[in-house]
Amino acid sequence: MGLMDEYNEAKEWVETSLDLNSNGEASLFEVNIRYVGGLLSAYYLTGEEMFKRKVMVLGEKLLPAFNTPTGIPRGVINLGSGTSWSWGWASAGSSILAEFGTLHLEFVHLSELSNNGIYTEKVMNIRKLLNKIEKPHGLYPNFLSPVSGNWVQHHVSIGGLGDSFYEYLIKSYLMSDKTDEEAKKMYYSALEAIEANLVQKSPGGLTYMAEWRGGILDHKMGHLACFSGGMVVIGADDGAPEKRQHYLDLAAEITHTCHESYSRSATKLGPEAFRFDSGAEATATRLSDRYYILRPEVIESYMYMWRLTHDPKYREWGWEAVEALEQHCRVEAGFSGIRDVYAQTVSHDNMQQSFFLSETLKYLYLLFSDDDLLPLEDWVFNTEAHPLPVVRKSCQQGEGGIHDKTTSE
Repeated sequence: MGLMDEYNEAKEWVETSLDLNSNGEASLFEVNIRYVGGLLSAYYLTGEEMFKRKVMVLGEKLLPAFNTPTGIPRGVINLGSGTSWSWGWASAGSSILAEFGTLHLEFVHLSELSNNGIYTEKVMNIRKLLNKIEKPHGLYPNFLSPVSGNWVQHHVSIGGLGDSFYEYLIKSYLMSDKTDEEAKKMYYSALEAIEANLVQKSPGGLTYMAEWRGGILDHKMGHLACFSGGMVVIGADDGAPEKRQHYLDLAAEITHTCHESYSRSATKLGPEAFRFDSGAEATATRLSDRYYILRPEVIESYMYMWRLTHDPKYREWGWEAVEALEQHCRVEAGFSGIRDVYAQTVSHDNMQQSFFLSETLKYLYLLFSDDDLLPLEDWVFNTEAHPLPVVRKSCQQGEGGIHDKTTSE
């Protein structure tokens, strides 16, 4: 963006103040998508060796989480001591699909940069186990025991707990320069199961993805699940040719539904979760679902839909979101989430989540930029919107630097 002063200040902070030995609980998943992803991107975008050194140290610190009977990592790690454990709230000490399923992109790059296959091996091992076990109706439940390697509950969601696992399947395929056939196969069969079991149409004609609890559908969609419009559209070209138009339509319908969740609120910002039952459509019926914490997923789908269809409505919808953010979320020190998107007078929660800068604003910036800024054929965004270069094996030569192997120019 040309913000060189801010970049230099941040670079100096990373060099001198980023403590990778902190004793305390850290989420393996969050550290991976935010810190590992952020440092990798910073390295690929600038070529600055310090970012590479930092990310190599950090990558190694995550490995102890994988020391389980199945190789499925535990969710929490102490970076200082290397001990890891499962989240207290996760049923029966299980690991969470979205967490252990959202490591692949970053770990492949850790292996690329370190010339050490251990990282790729760890994530391929997760995939091997997932391929081996029985999936109810072809679906992937959200909880898996890292000890037995069995599903713990039959709760399936494209929103929280499940979401980015699916996104990383299609993105692994795209990031591999379309050579990772296994990821491709897993993605399209998962999508087929999702369409067969979760995709619904409301009486008012809105397409949404319900949640599945042991065979019973819960007709709600979380804001987090709104990334799926973008996911379906980036995979539209590589599935069966006769399904291409179907996927483009499905992506457009889901993105439209998510836009409706914004346009049906007083603030024109969408709630954390919205329902499709007892007459309600694309609106939050529970008080506890009415908040908006500056989440990016709806805007993320606008950006991908714009890049792949160039339908001007996606930029119009993005601009509506910009105006709503300015009007309702801008405060003296930055931007704040709001407690109720349906209230005429907003109440701020006084928090600016880090994903607001990393994702929400970045996707808005890209939505209004030319397609050749981080072109989708050369870059894949991790789930925290950190761009990672496509790994092109064809031009790999000996000990040449990473720039021989990946397109990041």
